Amino acid sequence: MEALLEPAASQPAVTVEPPPALFNFAAYLFQLNQARAAKTAYVDDTGATTYGELENRARRFASVLRTLGVHPEERVLLVMLDTVELPIAFLGALLAGVVPVVANTLLTAPDYVYMLTHSHARAVIASGALLANVTQAMEATEHDGCQLIVSQPREGNMLATPLLKDLLDAATPAGKSAATGCDDIAFWLYSSGSTGKPKGTVHTHANLYWTAELYAKPILGIVEGDVVFSAAKLFFAYGLGNALTFPLSVGATAVLMAERPTADAIFKRLVQHRPTIFYGVPTLYASMLVSPNLPARADVAMRVCASAGEALPREIGERFTAHFGCEILDGIGSTEMLHIFLSNRAGSVEYGTTGRPVPGYEVALRDELGQPVPDGEIGDLFIKGPSAALMYWSNREKSRATFLGEWIRSGDKYCRLPNGCYVYAGRSDDMLKVSGQYVSPVEVEMVLVQHDAVLEAAVVGLDHGGLVKTRAFVVLKREFAASEILADELKAFVKGRLAPHKYPRDIVFLDDLPKTATGKIQRFKLREQS
Repeated sequence: MEALLEPAASQPAVTVEPPPALFNFAAYLFQLNQARAAKTAYVDDTGATTYGELENRARRFASVLRTLGVHPEERVLLVMLDTVELPIAFLGALLAGVVPVVANTLLTAPDYVYMLTHSHARAVIASGALLANVTQAMEATEHDGCQLIVSQPREGNMLATPLLKDLLDAATPAGKSAATGCDDIAFWLYSSGSTGKPKGTVHTHANLYWTAELYAKPILGIVEGDVVFSAAKLFFAYGLGNALTFPLSVGATAVLMAERPTADAIFKRLVQHRPTIFYGVPTLYASMLVSPNLPARADVAMRVCASAGEALPREIGERFTAHFGCEILDGIGSTEMLHIFLSNRAGSVEYGTTGRPVPGYEVALRDELGQPVPDGEIGDLFIKGPSAALMYWSNREKSRATFLGEWIRSGDKYCRLPNGCYVYAGRSDDMLKVSGQYVSPVEVEMVLVQHDAVLEAAVVGLDHGGLVKTRAFVVLKREFAASEILADELKAFVKGRLAPHKYPRDIVFLDDLPKTATGKIQRFKLREQS
């Protein structure tokens, strides 16, 4: 990998001032917003919270942690729905120098057992609706005095467990923040764990700063007057930036939604709160467009949207823009890089591509020997940038395979077009070799969703006597019915647009595709049921 030490491509000069050596991101945000104490920072399902109230409650939470005996650098597990209590807890922990570990709210009790044991969390803050799994996990864990606090309890629940609201009301706001450095550990995010146990990805205080300065401000163009709404939840690296780092970095207002992001739930917030920036994932944009309840352009106020998690099909982007009059900036980020590092730009969107590198980041495409690949050929994607994580906690093997000096191996396959745009070719583990030639499942899926009958598609490879055959799993739009005739039509549709060896040999129709909580298709589950 020696070649990776050289610059991958020329990048525009970036003149962002780095944060000072002594830097606490929460304290930095509150200082930025001192003059906005009366302005609304968050709107959730229960009401509005001003910037002044947010800071006051976060400082109270910092005091709560100290009273509980949680020390700087120790971990607190946040298993919380998207309500204002989550930003309060996250920022309060940062203020105290305690490390918040934001957990996926859709996991099972055994998953939380692993996280409690791996993180050695000293406290857990859990929403009432998630309490059953968390309690079960704590009972199954030698948690060494780990304390449970309930946030947003369900009505009628009589709990002996302390309530976050009561603790905050009784606490005195912490006057000083912990004397953290910009490179000190600030928080963890667990990876999805699709290839084994989830990995505790360790980020610093400065990493949050860099995602706002390099992506949110110059690429999204986020400003104080924006109202933002992220369908991606705060436990997702994408959602944490969307609904916390970015709006608070400019004094904007963020809308939070605790419930599952169905199309109708999204429409309700788009019409009621009229956000100007909306963040979604491709599967959500697709379901929105086919919904009979899709709002009219005049009923919403979106000026720009973002997409990540999976590649956005060209047809979805074009239809969305035609209906709402705003562009979707498709990009790719990762838990390891914290947010988006390749992105389309407003006014120059090229649907079907992931755009160009975000200034301040370098990307490189390499072959199996670590050598650069020419334009038009598929290579492994490597990234270098200031928001990179430090490591995977207590996982030297995985850390060594991913964090290569200044570079991070993403696990994604890409090719670069002559115009400098990058086109997603799938995860490295998902690439198929058919008739001796590589096939990108994503490339086939992108063609399938161009057919009028197809809502979603996922392509996997199956072993037939040592030979790989491709199978496409297809979700149809509600007005179409599955049939052998339609399956043959879809095969011919792909044959007419791609090289012959790339068309799917089998078509299986499903009602839904298995997905992660962040909207990514779980192809391994499709392979298991084949």
